[in-house]
Amino acid sequence: MTLSLGYKLSSEEQSPLDLVRQAQMAEDTGFEFALISDHYHPWTDRQGQSPFVWSVLGAIAQATRRLVVGTAVTCPTVRIHPAIVAQAAATTAALMPGRFFLGVGSGENLNEHILGDRWPETEVRQERLTEAIEVIRLLWQGGNRSYHGRYFTVENARLYTLPDVPPPLYIAVGGKRGAEQAARLGDGMIGTEPERALLATFDKAGGSGKPRYAELTVCWAKDESTARRIAHQHWPTSGMESSLSWELPLPSHFEAVAKLVTEDEVAESITCGPDPKKHLAAIRKYVAAGYDHICVHQVGKEQKGFFEFYEQEILPELKSIHPGRRGAGRKRRRRRAR
Repeated sequence: MTLSLGYKLSSEEQSPLDLVRQAQMAEDTGFEFALISDHYHPWTDRQGQSPFVWSVLGAIAQATRRLVVGTAVTCPTVRIHPAIVAQAAATTAALMPGRFFLGVGSGENLNEHILGDRWPETEVRQERLTEAIEVIRLLWQGGNRSYHGRYFTVENARLYTLPDVPPPLYIAVGGKRGAEQAARLGDGMIGTEPERALLATFDKAGGSGKPRYAELTVCWAKDESTARRIAHQHWPTSGMESSLSWELPLPSHFEAVAKLVTEDEVAESITCGPDPKKHLAAIRKYVAAGYDHICVHQVGKEQKGFFEFYEQEILPELKSIHPGRRGAGRKRRRRRAR
């Protein structure tokens, strides 16, 4: 299996300018792709950021040359109508020929409640996502299009700006039904847990041979105790019950729950510290589950040290284990000041 290693552009923690710089650094370091989160709010106030993803993607398109970038993930069902998402994604794909993909999911109340819409139950959210994908793919065909569904209506809409080839559309997976939906409707899947059973469901439902992306959260620092402290302060959601991420509406609610999460609980799900063996073991766990694209999310502000660590300690090792891995060991080139 060919392994592709990516970098997470964490919109909840980083300013727009920093995200663009980090995309450049990821490309220079040898990461092959990046995932960028699409939020209206951060998870907690401490994280402190949440820029509009489509503006940032436009800047990244001009600041990079090779890096493939995708949203992880956009919710095209509540605060943004799927017809608008279709246009935004088509424009971004035209700016980044062959370098952009649209990742979609059923969303979180945290981001989707802002216009006063009712937050529906899981089954309805998945039904809405199915319709939204139908709308997006219909508009990507070009020409004058209309759609009259249970949840969405489009009348006489035409996307005039389209890429030569529609971007891949990947679907976030959180359980068995999501895996089946991704296999049926998506060009690939995006997951967060190294669960072999989940990928087996994806394969059985028709996803065999399609790309499968995973997000792996780490916190590199010069020593493990510092990394654990930073991870606990900036990404306490990793120690929370997963269903809370879908249901809680405000960062302050996540802050309240975070007070109950211990540093040890966070460290159980986030690889902390400067030991390359631990980082490689975490990556291999996802590879063993069946993922072929693994995106590494470095928690906190210490991004430069993380890039240096992965360039020197992780990427060369992965190249020797997975010799087909593209981009490994690429020498960093200097960029002109912008």
